[in-house]
Amino acid sequence: MAIKPGYFPAFFRRFSLILAFLLPAGLLCAADPDNDTLRASSSHVEKVAGKEGKFNAGELILDHIGDSHEWHIAGQGEHTVAIPLPVILYSKRGLSIFLSSHLEDGSKGFKFEKKADGTHKMIALDASGNEDEEVSASIYDLSITKNVLAIFVTMGLMLWVFLSAANAYKRAPGKAPKGLQSFIEPLIIFVRDDIAKSAIGEKKYMRYLPFLLTVFFFIWFSNMLGLIPFFPFGANVTGNIAVALTLAVIVFVITTLSGNANYWKHIVAMPGVPVGVLVLLTPIEIIGIFLKPFVLMIRLFANILAGHIIALSFFCLIFIFAEMNTGLGLGVSVLSIAFTVFMGMLELLVAFLQAYVFTLLAAMYFGSATEEHAHAEHH
Repeated sequence: MAIKPGYFPAFFRRFSLILAFLLPAGLLCAADPDNDTLRASSSHVEKVAGKEGKFNAGELILDHIGDSHEWHIAGQGEHTVAIPLPVILYSKRGLSIFLSSHLEDGSKGFKFEKKADGTHKMIALDASGNEDEEVSASIYDLSITKNVLAIFVTMGLMLWVFLSAANAYKRAPGKAPKGLQSFIEPLIIFVRDDIAKSAIGEKKYMRYLPFLLTVFFFIWFSNMLGLIPFFPFGANVTGNIAVALTLAVIVFVITTLSGNANYWKHIVAMPGVPVGVLVLLTPIEIIGIFLKPFVLMIRLFANILAGHIIALSFFCLIFIFAEMNTGLGLGVSVLSIAFTVFMGMLELLVAFLQAYVFTLLAAMYFGSATEEHAHAEHH
């Protein structure tokens, strides 16, 4: 079934509105100033090399899967190739905007400092170079970190893909799709027919289709771009707990606001169930309301994060064994590269699968919230 000429532009108008709401929420969460996965640009080398100059696989993996105030491309030490990203801070001093390279020496009055518990925190410095605790407590970090940059790139790619396809439908209405259209149309029809219609129903699916399409392509594009080595490139967007949480919260809000009388009746007092059983069943159902989005968040976050960790672990084996013996490192490299390539191919499948599963479960939650129940009367 082809997409009607007027369908795509109408969809895209609603798509854009939800996109404008979805992404800024994720951006603000991803830029959490107390996120212990954030790394200052000056800490990259010492974390990878370790205190004694030895290769530290654990710190390398954490550095890759975590967020950062810089876009690290290649190299270590004096040969590091990295692009500093904008730091945007709002505090009692007002709005401060500068490049992350100034966080190393605190020349702009702010520094990204490692705390005793191993986490990192943005602090303000006074004239003598010591921490100004009063200003530090008032800092709101809205910086363009690596993950935030990756979200912007994903958003730009989505806008380009769908605007191009929409314009192609306008230029040639009623004609068979070609080029980018022929790639996008089957995916839209797949989400519409196999996810939205089947889970929500023929009558109500169009109300939720823009969001389902938005979240499907956002997760899929982010996952695919995260597999490119030099993407802000290589960014672990959906493997960031803040982004996964934002998506899950949006699904929770839509489900809660969409719930009809039958939905809430089955949550609070399921028909046909004895009162004594309801004492136990009702709290379980209420907990389930919050458990569903939590499961959505954990499934997406854990699967994407685990894929990155496993692939990097195989790659790190080369350097671990090379420190023991050069020949041993070369021998292990054959197996490590083979397993890394295998994991990369598997991640291509997981990238699509996680987008599909998240979208399908969201549609099922929407369908259960809007479903009409007909109960026979018992005499």
